[in-house]
Amino acid sequence: MLCRIVLALLWLLPVAPAAAAGLKLSTWNLEWLTERPAGDPSLPDDVSPKSRAGLARLAAYARRLDADAVGIEEVDGAAMAGRVFPADAYTVLLTDDAVVQRVGLALRRGIAFTRHPDLVALDVSPPDDPHRLRRGLDVTIGDGPDEIRVLVVHLKSGCWDSPLNDRLRAACPMLAAQIPVIERWIADRQREGDAFAILGDFNRRMNAGDPFYAALASAAPLTRTTAGRASPCWGGEDFIDHILLGGPARDWLVPGSLRVLVYDEHDPAMQAVISDHCPVSVRLDLP
Repeated sequence: MLCRIVLALLWLLPVAPAAAAGLKLSTWNLEWLTERPAGDPSLPDDVSPKSRAGLARLAAYARRLDADAVGIEEVDGAAMAGRVFPADAYTVLLTDDAVVQRVGLALRRGIAFTRHPDLVALDVSPPDDPHRLRRGLDVTIGDGPDEIRVLVVHLKSGCWDSPLNDRLRAACPMLAAQIPVIERWIADRQREGDAFAILGDFNRRMNAGDPFYAALASAAPLTRTTAGRASPCWGGEDFIDHILLGGPARDWLVPGSLRVLVYDEHDPAMQAVISDHCPVSVRLDLP
């Protein structure tokens, strides 16, 4: 417990401004960022739309986060993303799948980017399943020697630390089926010599010895920036939102730069108003 308290205090320490060639990279699950009315058939019964006050709070936290690139999850369209990341400050890219919980990237205006085809293969849902899994967003940020290929993911929920072959949890085989898709993407980046990052809501704790993470790392050496840390979000929990770095990007990580933006609100009921996830970020010192 003392260790977690100390870690939580560390997250709150101010971070020195990044150098001119720096990049603040973040991931943030915005928790059902939608204005669809309660009772909409595409929403679970316990989900309510975001209120104006909730959207205003999220936008204020986005300004406080002040990241250059934010992987965003559970976003119901570009208009909703723009309520949090306004168009005068950010370019928002979203996957093209027809799901409520889309994956995207909010990129600070002026930063060059190249959009690649969505990683459609992450949707390992059975063909007749009306509840599709989310695609991955694949974007190269920057151009030249400091560019970084970024994959934003939101993987199958429900298998946070169970064995991947646990047949009693239907989520586990589906999460396991997503592993080879990401492995192939990593192997392609490694073969091409790319600096790369995979970030988002993995819905997996990936603690030491986790076979899920071991499988990903078998495709190429990776740096798990959350390794050995607990998140102070909503009172403390193991990370399921991660930022993985590979290729030259592993050497770009600014040591000790991992941060969690903890909300001022402490009442658990506010999770539905703001988000049940906190933004996680690191800084990269680009060449």
